[in-house]
Amino acid sequence: MTTLDLAELRAITAGQPYPLLFVTVSGAHLYGFPSRDSDVDLRGAHLLPLEEVVGLRTGRATVDTAWEQDGAEIDLVTHDAFKFFRLLLSRNGYVLEQLLSPIVVSSSPAHEELRALAPGTVTRHHAHHYRGFAQTQHRLYAKSGELKPLLYTFRAYLTGLHLMRSGELNAHLPTLAGLVPEAPGYLAELVAAKAAGEHRAAAGLVSPAVDRDLGTLEAALEEARAATRLPERPAAEDAVHDLLVRLRTG
Repeated sequence: MTTLDLAELRAITAGQPYPLLFVTVSGAHLYGFPSRDSDVDLRGAHLLPLEEVVGLRTGRATVDTAWEQDGAEIDLVTHDAFKFFRLLLSRNGYVLEQLLSPIVVSSSPAHEELRALAPGTVTRHHAHHYRGFAQTQHRLYAKSGELKPLLYTFRAYLTGLHLMRSGELNAHLPTLAGLVPEAPGYLAELVAAKAAGEHRAAAGLVSPAVDRDLGTLEAALEEARAATRLPERPAAEDAVHDLLVRLRTG
């Protein structure tokens, strides 16, 4: 699915078992290379009621629901605020991207407050997240020969590089290609080719220099991590704690 109907997605997410702090779109739509048959990855956070946190019968820390629509799967995964906030403070790039995704299905004042705190959750150790994710996707590409994991590999390296150098999160591959000098010029062609199918093979489309280019990006990410001015620990930890307490007790 390349075109998203946010009103339709908002209706689909209604009726969840717990109040939602936010729901955004992640995955290939966020990264800027959806295919006509791409699934829709919805991610967010919910708030367990106090009695399901302090009592013997605790609520669901993670809720995962899936629907089929127009030939594509729509998958909604939300974490309780405690789990989401803990992940946010532990160099987890996935939840940072979900929080800051510009494709917002539903929001709340708590979502906006947490977004404002997000820069203070970023540390130099986010580089490890993006390097690890890129390496995993590179192995998947080597095994499957598909464009999707290759684009995920490039996207992870470029997001990590830009984050280390600027302190700003950007998960959109076509935009990153113009922001990171080391990005190879053929990325736009790969993105256009991937639009034709989620599992399109990379054979005949990929430059012979791809492994060299990925090695260059990995080395650049490590250099950027060593040189970054980002802190060792999240500066916003106390503020995120205070927000969770207010959500639980307010």
